[in-house]
Amino acid sequence: MDLGIKGRRAIVCASSKGLGRACAMALANEGVHVTLTARGAEALKKTADEIRKANPGITVTEVAGDITTPEGRAAALKACPDPDILINNAGGPPPGDFRNWTRDDWIKAIDANMLTPIELIKATVDGMMGRKFGRIVNITSAAVKAPIEILGLSNGARAGLTGFVAGLSRKTVINNVTINGLLPGPFNTDRLRGTAKGESEKRGLPVEQVLAERAKLNPAGRFGDPEEFGEACAFLCSAKAGFITGQNILLDGGAFPGTL
Repeated sequence: MDLGIKGRRAIVCASSKGLGRACAMALANEGVHVTLTARGAEALKKTADEIRKANPGITVTEVAGDITTPEGRAAALKACPDPDILINNAGGPPPGDFRNWTRDDWIKAIDANMLTPIELIKATVDGMMGRKFGRIVNITSAAVKAPIEILGLSNGARAGLTGFVAGLSRKTVINNVTINGLLPGPFNTDRLRGTAKGESEKRGLPVEQVLAERAKLNPAGRFGDPEEFGEACAFLCSAKAGFITGQNILLDGGAFPGTL
């Protein structure tokens, strides 16, 4: 399917690795010029070079910096001031017990996973509406649908963003600007492997065994491939998806047990 976005421009946040990288690669494969952001310059350059090699006809711009800071956002927007596509993404806050979290812990989580996406939407959505095309995808978490007990900081911040977008997305769609959430369940990423490593040390088991056990618990019997996530993101960003807005789409292999 021709997604109708060849030649469009995208900012993809936290795109040096994992799901952000997969989204950037999928958009580039559709002919979208991509601006990549991440804190780690080395990993970012590696990803940018891989995308350039695979898609020599597009422009790939890399901006090393922390998108959760005003300076990081300004640098990304300077590199791509008028994006047609915005993929909001940032690493989730650490797990823990809410009794141990300070106000500063909450502010940091809300800054990264709620206010940063809102600031980027604020900076780009009017231009998108003026040009009559825009696609904003917020990579949040399956925790938006089913909260994860030890991830209270993430549950709160990401649910806040979701509530904000629910209202805004109904106002922008008349100008062909959609805003949606993509909610990942367990995907084969560094973050998932990191949590498995911690569990393996506690239980005295090999990491691979812990991962295999976790994968079996999913109805799909496996973890998601980041490439699958990227392709779903590319479709939401397509010209074909203009009637989808304000939605929160789970990619979790059937893990969420609800009907709606």
